[in-house]
Amino acid sequence: MDYEIRIKGHLSPAWSDWFAGLTIHNDAVGEATLTGWLPDRAALYGVLNQIQALNLTLLAVTLLPDSPLPK
Repeated sequence: MDYEIRIKGHLSPAWSDWFAGLTIHNDAVGEATLTGWLPDRAALYGVLNQIQALNLTLLAVTLLPDSPLPK
């Protein structure tokens, strides 16, 4: 499933591997967007746990269009 995860603050692209290979894009308003494919809910929860462990502020989690619905 393809996800978009938005957090407050910027992240270095070097963190991509730590976030399950998701692509990191920093925007001009001080937010970072992590996008990409995660195989299942366990992988999604793993990324969300890492966001929490870094004390980052989670803004949104979106299942992208044309992605199969999670089971």
